[in-house]
Amino acid sequence: MKPDIKKQIKNRLRRIEGQVRGLQQMVEDEKYCVDIITQSNAVKRALAGVEDLILGNHLLTHVAHQMRSGEENKATKEILKVYKLTRNK
Repeated sequence: MKPDIKKQIKNRLRRIEGQVRGLQQMVEDEKYCVDIITQSNAVKRALAGVEDLILGNHLLTHVAHQMRSGEENKATKEILKVYKLTRNK
């Protein structure tokens, strides 16, 4: 994993961890349901951002390497697999 992308991912995951703890506290405190749902959606969007960073890293490193190494079929299959996983968001 590229070091700069890894650092970004770790920072985002720490923030998400705090968001989830806040979400747990909101449930414990019986906060307004719409506020809990709003916070839950923020966590989902933040996780989607982490997935985007990981996907970008994968394309820049592994898939690019496969293409340069003549493994176009393998690279194409991986891209399609990731596409199928992410389109179900």
